[in-house]
Amino acid sequence: MDSQSLHSDLEPIAFLLGRWEGAGVGGYPTIESFRFGQEITFEHNGKPFLSYVSRTWLLDDEGTMVRPLATETGYWRALPERQLEVLLAHPTGIVEIYIGEVVFHKIELRTDVVARTATAKEYTAGHRLYGLVDGNLMYAYDMAAEGQQLTSHLSAELKKVG
Repeated sequence: MDSQSLHSDLEPIAFLLGRWEGAGVGGYPTIESFRFGQEITFEHNGKPFLSYVSRTWLLDDEGTMVRPLATETGYWRALPERQLEVLLAHPTGIVEIYIGEVVFHKIELRTDVVARTATAKEYTAGHRLYGLVDGNLMYAYDMAAEGQQLTSHLSAELKKVG
């Protein structure tokens, strides 16, 4: 975390700041279910946004890292009245803009815009729910892709570290 003072607009999402690590489960109608490890970092530099980086890796049945999976990076922008805009970019050729809101320590986001390069897989929408539960960051992610309607894809429980 930066030594800069936190911008006052970020107070509703300040609970996200720091590094989070944990594990989750994933699946989708077009793929087999899997377990994954994850690290998410939220930082700030005094401006009215958080920078965000997430990386995941496949875990075997013993919890050992097998290989890297997805990564995404972006910015979380706090707006008046506890509203949010989240901009995410993926190295697979997808860029998403989410809109949502913060209610206490719960954040709900839905895609407003999805843009894809010519080589990106078909992906049309996302819905993300984040919440602070007993000090841990829990989330669930539903997506619409590969001809499927909005369907559960990932969920994880992350603990704050460092």
